Amino acid sequence: MLHQSSTFPLPQRGDAAATSAAMPGGQGRVFLMLQGPHGPFFDGLGRLLRAAGAQVWRCGFNAGDEFFWRDKASFIRYEGTAQDWPDHLRRILDDKGITDIILYGDVRPIHAAARSMAAERGIAVHVFEEGYLRPYWISYERQGANGNSVLLDIPLAQMRRVLREQINEVRRPPAHWGDMRQHKFYGAFYHFMILVANRQYRAYRGHRNISVRREFQLNLRRLLMTPVHRIEHMIQWRRLRLSGWPYNLVLMQLEHDSNFLGHSSFTRNAQFVQTVVQAFARSAPRHHHLVFKAHPLEDGRAGNRNAIRAAAEAEGVADRVHYVRGGKLAEILSHARAVVTVNSTGAQQALWRGIPVKALGRAVYGKPGLVSDQPLEDFLAAPEAPDPQAYRTFRDYLLQTSQIPGGYYASRSRAHALRLVADMLLSPHDPYDALAIGNVLPRQQLSDRHR
Repeated sequence: MLHQSSTFPLPQRGDAAATSAAMPGGQGRVFLMLQGPHGPFFDGLGRLLRAAGAQVWRCGFNAGDEFFWRDKASFIRYEGTAQDWPDHLRRILDDKGITDIILYGDVRPIHAAARSMAAERGIAVHVFEEGYLRPYWISYERQGANGNSVLLDIPLAQMRRVLREQINEVRRPPAHWGDMRQHKFYGAFYHFMILVANRQYRAYRGHRNISVRREFQLNLRRLLMTPVHRIEHMIQWRRLRLSGWPYNLVLMQLEHDSNFLGHSSFTRNAQFVQTVVQAFARSAPRHHHLVFKAHPLEDGRAGNRNAIRAAAEAEGVADRVHYVRGGKLAEILSHARAVVTVNSTGAQQALWRGIPVKALGRAVYGKPGLVSDQPLEDFLAAPEAPDPQAYRTFRDYLLQTSQIPGGYYASRSRAHALRLVADMLLSPHDPYDALAIGNVLPRQQLSDRHR
């Protein structure tokens, strides 16, 4: 049975798109790339698609986009405002005969407009995201990701029916983020280019609510402060590990993350913090503690440390609430009794270990048997564990469909992902339908030794 998302309906393919999708390789396909991950990943993907016979265009919105695209003849510079973008996009689709659109993330306004227009025209939308199984995987889906993913509408029973036997299983989730240094570097360099070379993009405004200058400053500060944060974490974690306190772990997300903003009721991290701390103060046993784990790319803009301190003091539990930066998530998870999050992909590492998880937002893993359906106060008092077989089914399904081993940033992991992903884009079927109908492309799963 093929799936169809009720969150964002799959478009009915128009004649041109349907014809080109059925042709071998990339013949007849015309791809339009919008904004991608910082760095050269989209440029490498474009070269592969052109080698397969497709036409590839890149629309850039700032000097950072333009710098990382080598084929300037296929670069379309957008110098207009956000309000003018839909009309400009419509002209591109008409003039170039676009059959496919490629995005990184699907919630930012320019991408949301592209998804909507593609649905009207029967244009295929290819969406990349950070991996649902981080850090050694990236995600590739069609039409939408995260809270817009068709995964939300595929029940575990259907996943179980179409799974094929695993040849190479990854025995344990990875213990660290594979591309973190390169991610920080490309983020800082991307915003530096916007800061110093954006004269031709004077109307550009980022999708986040701070200036480009402030974005660059925060990225640079985060990069330079990495050694300091590492030392700070070692001291914090040693104290926590040797204390013997039972603790619940709270996985923080970036406040400007599209998954956090687009697929939850929270608009600020402070709201999430207050919700969790209040429930903890009311219901958790008095000898239990609460540990907030910062996102690896946290840069201080959201004021999370102050928000946590203020909420804990207001509830009279300041001596039982802690904020930890840096470190390996796997190490902190190994001692946690339960995990609370909005919809962080890091919760999958907890599920793999059989640790109870409470998600307060829409998440692809938010299925019966995986996350707890208890009220938050009851969960913090006596959390219910996930069904290990149900999670194994879900994880295996992801590994056989949308999770691509590799990364966007480090050259080695980027090359590994590119070897696999071009064929997936050129396939007439999305990863989930491909598995369901038995048209599964050869996939090389990462072993524990691969990195």
